[in-house]
Amino acid sequence: MCACPWYDVRMKTIDPTRPLTVTVIVAGTNEPSNSNMLADTMIEGMKGEFPQMIVNKVRLKDISIGHFNLECYGTSCPIDGLTHVQSFLQESHGVVIATPVWNFGVPAHLKNLIDRMGAFALDPSRSLGTFSGTPFFLIFTAGMPKAAWPFVRKTVSHVPIAIQYFGGSVLGTHFEGACTKGRGVFGLVVDKRPQSLSAAKQKGAAFARHVQAFKHTGTLPLRYLLIKKFVRLSQRIKKKLGL
Repeated sequence: MCACPWYDVRMKTIDPTRPLTVTVIVAGTNEPSNSNMLADTMIEGMKGEFPQMIVNKVRLKDISIGHFNLECYGTSCPIDGLTHVQSFLQESHGVVIATPVWNFGVPAHLKNLIDRMGAFALDPSRSLGTFSGTPFFLIFTAGMPKAAWPFVRKTVSHVPIAIQYFGGSVLGTHFEGACTKGRGVFGLVVDKRPQSLSAAKQKGAAFARHVQAFKHTGTLPLRYLLIKKFVRLSQRIKKKLGL
């Protein structure tokens, strides 16, 4: 399927008999990678809860997605790595995004993916999201200490806001700070943090239960349902006003 808006920009109606499916997108480029290890640990937690779950994992460093421009909303939309990601996202009951925080923001290739997603995650008017409440979970890793999370959260706030605008529901976040081996020395550290790995595994299991419930009932926990309704109402008002 081409990741182009002149095909069908609406989310697919997922067959209720389809096995529980989650897409995991990893934006980290280092090898080994803290964000990738936490993503794998969360997958372990999800698979422990539902062994038959299908997990589609995408590492952005391994695919090529052209930079966003207005042609991405028209008939000149490039056919590239986004096609692969789009098919996964549109067939998934839940999505996990794991990313490092570089210089107070997410890597450019993740921001570019979010920009390109507008071609299929929004309706033709670009004012209504098409993800229909799909649950998301976000993992952030950073060199700053955990105490800096309230500040870091502000610098990456565009990620959950974009997901909500696309119609998704962010059900949880895991922040892993102090991902350095020493002052200014970055590297894999979470492998030596059993508490962090245990927390990621537990969050994976909990997220899987929410995704399973959403798959069968189409409902979300009340808090996230209210957020979804507020965002949807705002979008409808904006569309009606022609903004």
